[in-house]
Amino acid sequence: MKRSMVYLVGAGPGDPGLITVKGLECIKKADIIIYDYLVNVNLLKNARPDVEFIYVGKQGGAHTLEQEEINELIVKKALEDKIVTRLKGGDPYVFGRGGEEALVLRENRIPFEVVPGITAAIATPNYAGIPVTHRDCTSTFGLITGHEDPTKDESSIDWSKISTGIGTLAFYMGIKNLPYITEQLMKHGRSKDTPVAVIRWGTTSQQKTVVGTLCTIVQKAKDIKPPAITIVGEVVKLRDQLNWFETKPLFGKTIVVTRSREQASEFADKLYEYGAHVIEFPTIEIAKPDSIQPLDEAIKNIQTFNWLVFTSINGVDAFFQRLFELGKDIRELKGIKVCAIGPATEEGIKKYYIKVDCRPPKFVAESVVEELKKVTAIKGEKFLLPRADIARSFLPEELQKLGGKVTDLVAYKTVMAQPRDINLVDKIKNGEIHIVTFTSSSTVRNFLQIVGEKNTSAFNGHVQFASIGPITTQTAEEMGLRVDIKAKEYTIPGLVDAILESAAPK
Repeated sequence: MKRSMVYLVGAGPGDPGLITVKGLECIKKADIIIYDYLVNVNLLKNARPDVEFIYVGKQGGAHTLEQEEINELIVKKALEDKIVTRLKGGDPYVFGRGGEEALVLRENRIPFEVVPGITAAIATPNYAGIPVTHRDCTSTFGLITGHEDPTKDESSIDWSKISTGIGTLAFYMGIKNLPYITEQLMKHGRSKDTPVAVIRWGTTSQQKTVVGTLCTIVQKAKDIKPPAITIVGEVVKLRDQLNWFETKPLFGKTIVVTRSREQASEFADKLYEYGAHVIEFPTIEIAKPDSIQPLDEAIKNIQTFNWLVFTSINGVDAFFQRLFELGKDIRELKGIKVCAIGPATEEGIKKYYIKVDCRPPKFVAESVVEELKKVTAIKGEKFLLPRADIARSFLPEELQKLGGKVTDLVAYKTVMAQPRDINLVDKIKNGEIHIVTFTSSSTVRNFLQIVGEKNTSAFNGHVQFASIGPITTQTAEEMGLRVDIKAKEYTIPGLVDAILESAAPK
């Protein structure tokens, strides 16, 4: 039975959260994803690990492939008995040439479905505080291409009718032709004082909105570059009251997250929620230890331990993953008490339906020792510490000094991630990056190794560094970085709160 199927999917205007449920399902089931320039690449994280990505973006005059070549590519891949998801910005049928692609598929007898997407003409003004219709302003709304060649002998747009016959006008990709558009509207009866908004990179944290009138907007928007959409009409006046997105506390801030790929999303999502533009720049990767035997031996003899002490969520996952791989389950831990260094680690433990018996008020090794002293007689107790290969020696040494019998073993390794294809140093020096975040000492060390320690002095003054806790801060300062933002609670939510506090109006 043939699997050939093409999904023409609208990915929405930029915010990855605006994809439809069905659109997301098509990304997840695809063998091949063919995507455009305006598709937010964060959506691609939802694809299967073995998916083939093909970029066919068109940016200004630079086309990766012409439309006819894209049509041929979609057909070719579908005929390989593959599920193809053709991911397009906005909606496939609103100035997206999806109709052309669908006709080619029909001609080649390839089954297809079209999944509508939220189009920019609705979402972009929404994120700029502009409703496209409003009972006090207008009940009509028109979508027009801004690409029309002004040198043509005859326009395909009936300017005399749209200029005064439709309340709100949305022009797609009309920056280059903005002088022509405004001239035609005024020439055909629209008042020169009609409000106009030009919105670049709408619905993303890079959104920029310029407001004027038909007679002033060309000058006011002279520095705006594509992609942008132009909204004409009285509804633009509502922006002052309804501007909800650009007033978010981290809007306009570009923040670098250096956590591992596996853990970056949780942190990034919290920053996105407050309006930040986030660059995920993983500096560490989690790997299995060089030898799994010590961990296996500890698990086989788990009943000989009194305490299981976790100092990171990675240690939790590494331990339980190996427990299950050895054919065991949580019943093996009956009678063993569990200590977690902080709330995130505790939540990671609870995920396996294990109750935490001890958690210190401060989320550092020193506090773990003090809290254990309150709840148990450490002398003679046996402690198992499944940790990273580079974990600090303080905790096992202190427990041993107090008479505890400690098995400190490597449950996972942190290794340096492969550098991403991004010129982060130049972005920092050019003022494009506002905050770089560190969530462990290893993220600091690896960050500097990836970008080059010689750039350390150049960073200070160009960017703020944010640290999750005192040990991470100490590492950063020892390596020549000035830490401007320090979490009071040594957790990801605590670090987010510290960033929000730093961004608040003084």
